[in-house]
Amino acid sequence: MSGRDCFDVPRTAPTHRRNRLWLAVGIAVVIAAGLASRKFPWQFPAVLGTHPGDALWALMVYMLVAFFRPAVAAPRLAGMALAVAYLVEFSQLYQAPWINAIRATTLGHLVLGTGFEWLDLCAYAVGVAFGLLVDRAVSRCCGT
Repeated sequence: MSGRDCFDVPRTAPTHRRNRLWLAVGIAVVIAAGLASRKFPWQFPAVLGTHPGDALWALMVYMLVAFFRPAVAAPRLAGMALAVAYLVEFSQLYQAPWINAIRATTLGHLVLGTGFEWLDLCAYAVGVAFGLLVDRAVSRCCGT
């Protein structure tokens, strides 16, 4: 058969180049919201516990990966961000004194966490999925 038929699909999803300035602003806003979710937890439904902060942390990871790789297709970007988030969560199973000393600092605790929790994996998936949805919506709306 010559030419393209209805079963031909592109090897990669269409990509758009994300605006790094807007990503930087978004990262700052997400960090502020994540810190607020820990400082003012009563502003969130009690049933969510600490998980809004975990979802926002994963959203920040999505945005950071997008900042450093602005032309990567959104699904691949989501996979990369979820892999980073899951890797960090599973690293919490490793409890050596040297890494626990890093985790004991404020920045270390915010970046690496302290203890493995299965529900965090769900929160990360929600945060990354939200990033993917917003990314796709912006791509369709603005055609960037």
